[in-house]
Amino acid sequence: MTAPVRFPRFFVTSPSPCPYLPGRQERKVFTELKGQNTDELNDALSRIGFRRSQTVAYRPSCIDCMACVSVRVVSESFKPSSTQKRIWKRNNDLVVNVCKPWSTPEQFELLQRYLAVRHPGGGMAAMDEMDFADMVEHTPVKSYVIEYREPTLDGSPGRLVGACLTDEQGDGLSMIYSFYDPQHETRSGLGTFIILDHIQRAARVGLPYVYLGYWVEGSERMQYKVRFRPMEKLGRDGWERFEPAAQADAIERAVALRRDRTGVEPVEGSLKDGVHGAQERYAHI
Repeated sequence: MTAPVRFPRFFVTSPSPCPYLPGRQERKVFTELKGQNTDELNDALSRIGFRRSQTVAYRPSCIDCMACVSVRVVSESFKPSSTQKRIWKRNNDLVVNVCKPWSTPEQFELLQRYLAVRHPGGGMAAMDEMDFADMVEHTPVKSYVIEYREPTLDGSPGRLVGACLTDEQGDGLSMIYSFYDPQHETRSGLGTFIILDHIQRAARVGLPYVYLGYWVEGSERMQYKVRFRPMEKLGRDGWERFEPAAQADAIERAVALRRDRTGVEPVEGSLKDGVHGAQERYAHI
């Protein structure tokens, strides 16, 4: 006789300022990932738009806003743009290693440099090494850290220039959090390269999707996600393919948003919807 499946209990956070769109409030529904079927539960929740943060799965549940849209790249059908091809060629010599989800001082030092440039004053800026260890190691599902290192002549471990905490799900790879050297002397596009590597990695092992989290139109730091084609987005009727013309228009709006605010072309971002810093909001489970 099989044990009964535990139906998860869901909770809702109190409203708080939205980190993506000024002047709005965010609210999240969440549940704890625990028990014998945690991987299956996480897979099922991911397919309806949840994201993982340590031992919690959450999704937006805002009262008067639906701007956060879950998106995933279709790995086997992926067609890189000319810019993405150049980024891949520029960084394809990197040595990529899949590591167990254990934090290291080298990873933490890279994260600190990344945050200081890309997200100064953000919610993760005050993280210490123990907070980082919690973010990486407190996982109840199949996870790993993918490291990106520069090659060396003798084959010894080279300079760490990028890393990504990744969950392997039944239907794809979920990129929980990526970070990289934002001021590398000769390499640019490292954030995009990490996503491209995940897309190729998923396709090689027959996983159909790479989950990128939430795309928020109008939020400058989330616009890089819409550049990967073909893409599916989660709507009221389930997952649907982003129509090519509509996605092209969204990309143009993203470029215009960045140009209008900074006067320069947009740079690639990183995955920030599963960030450390909100964990205390889930502490009353």
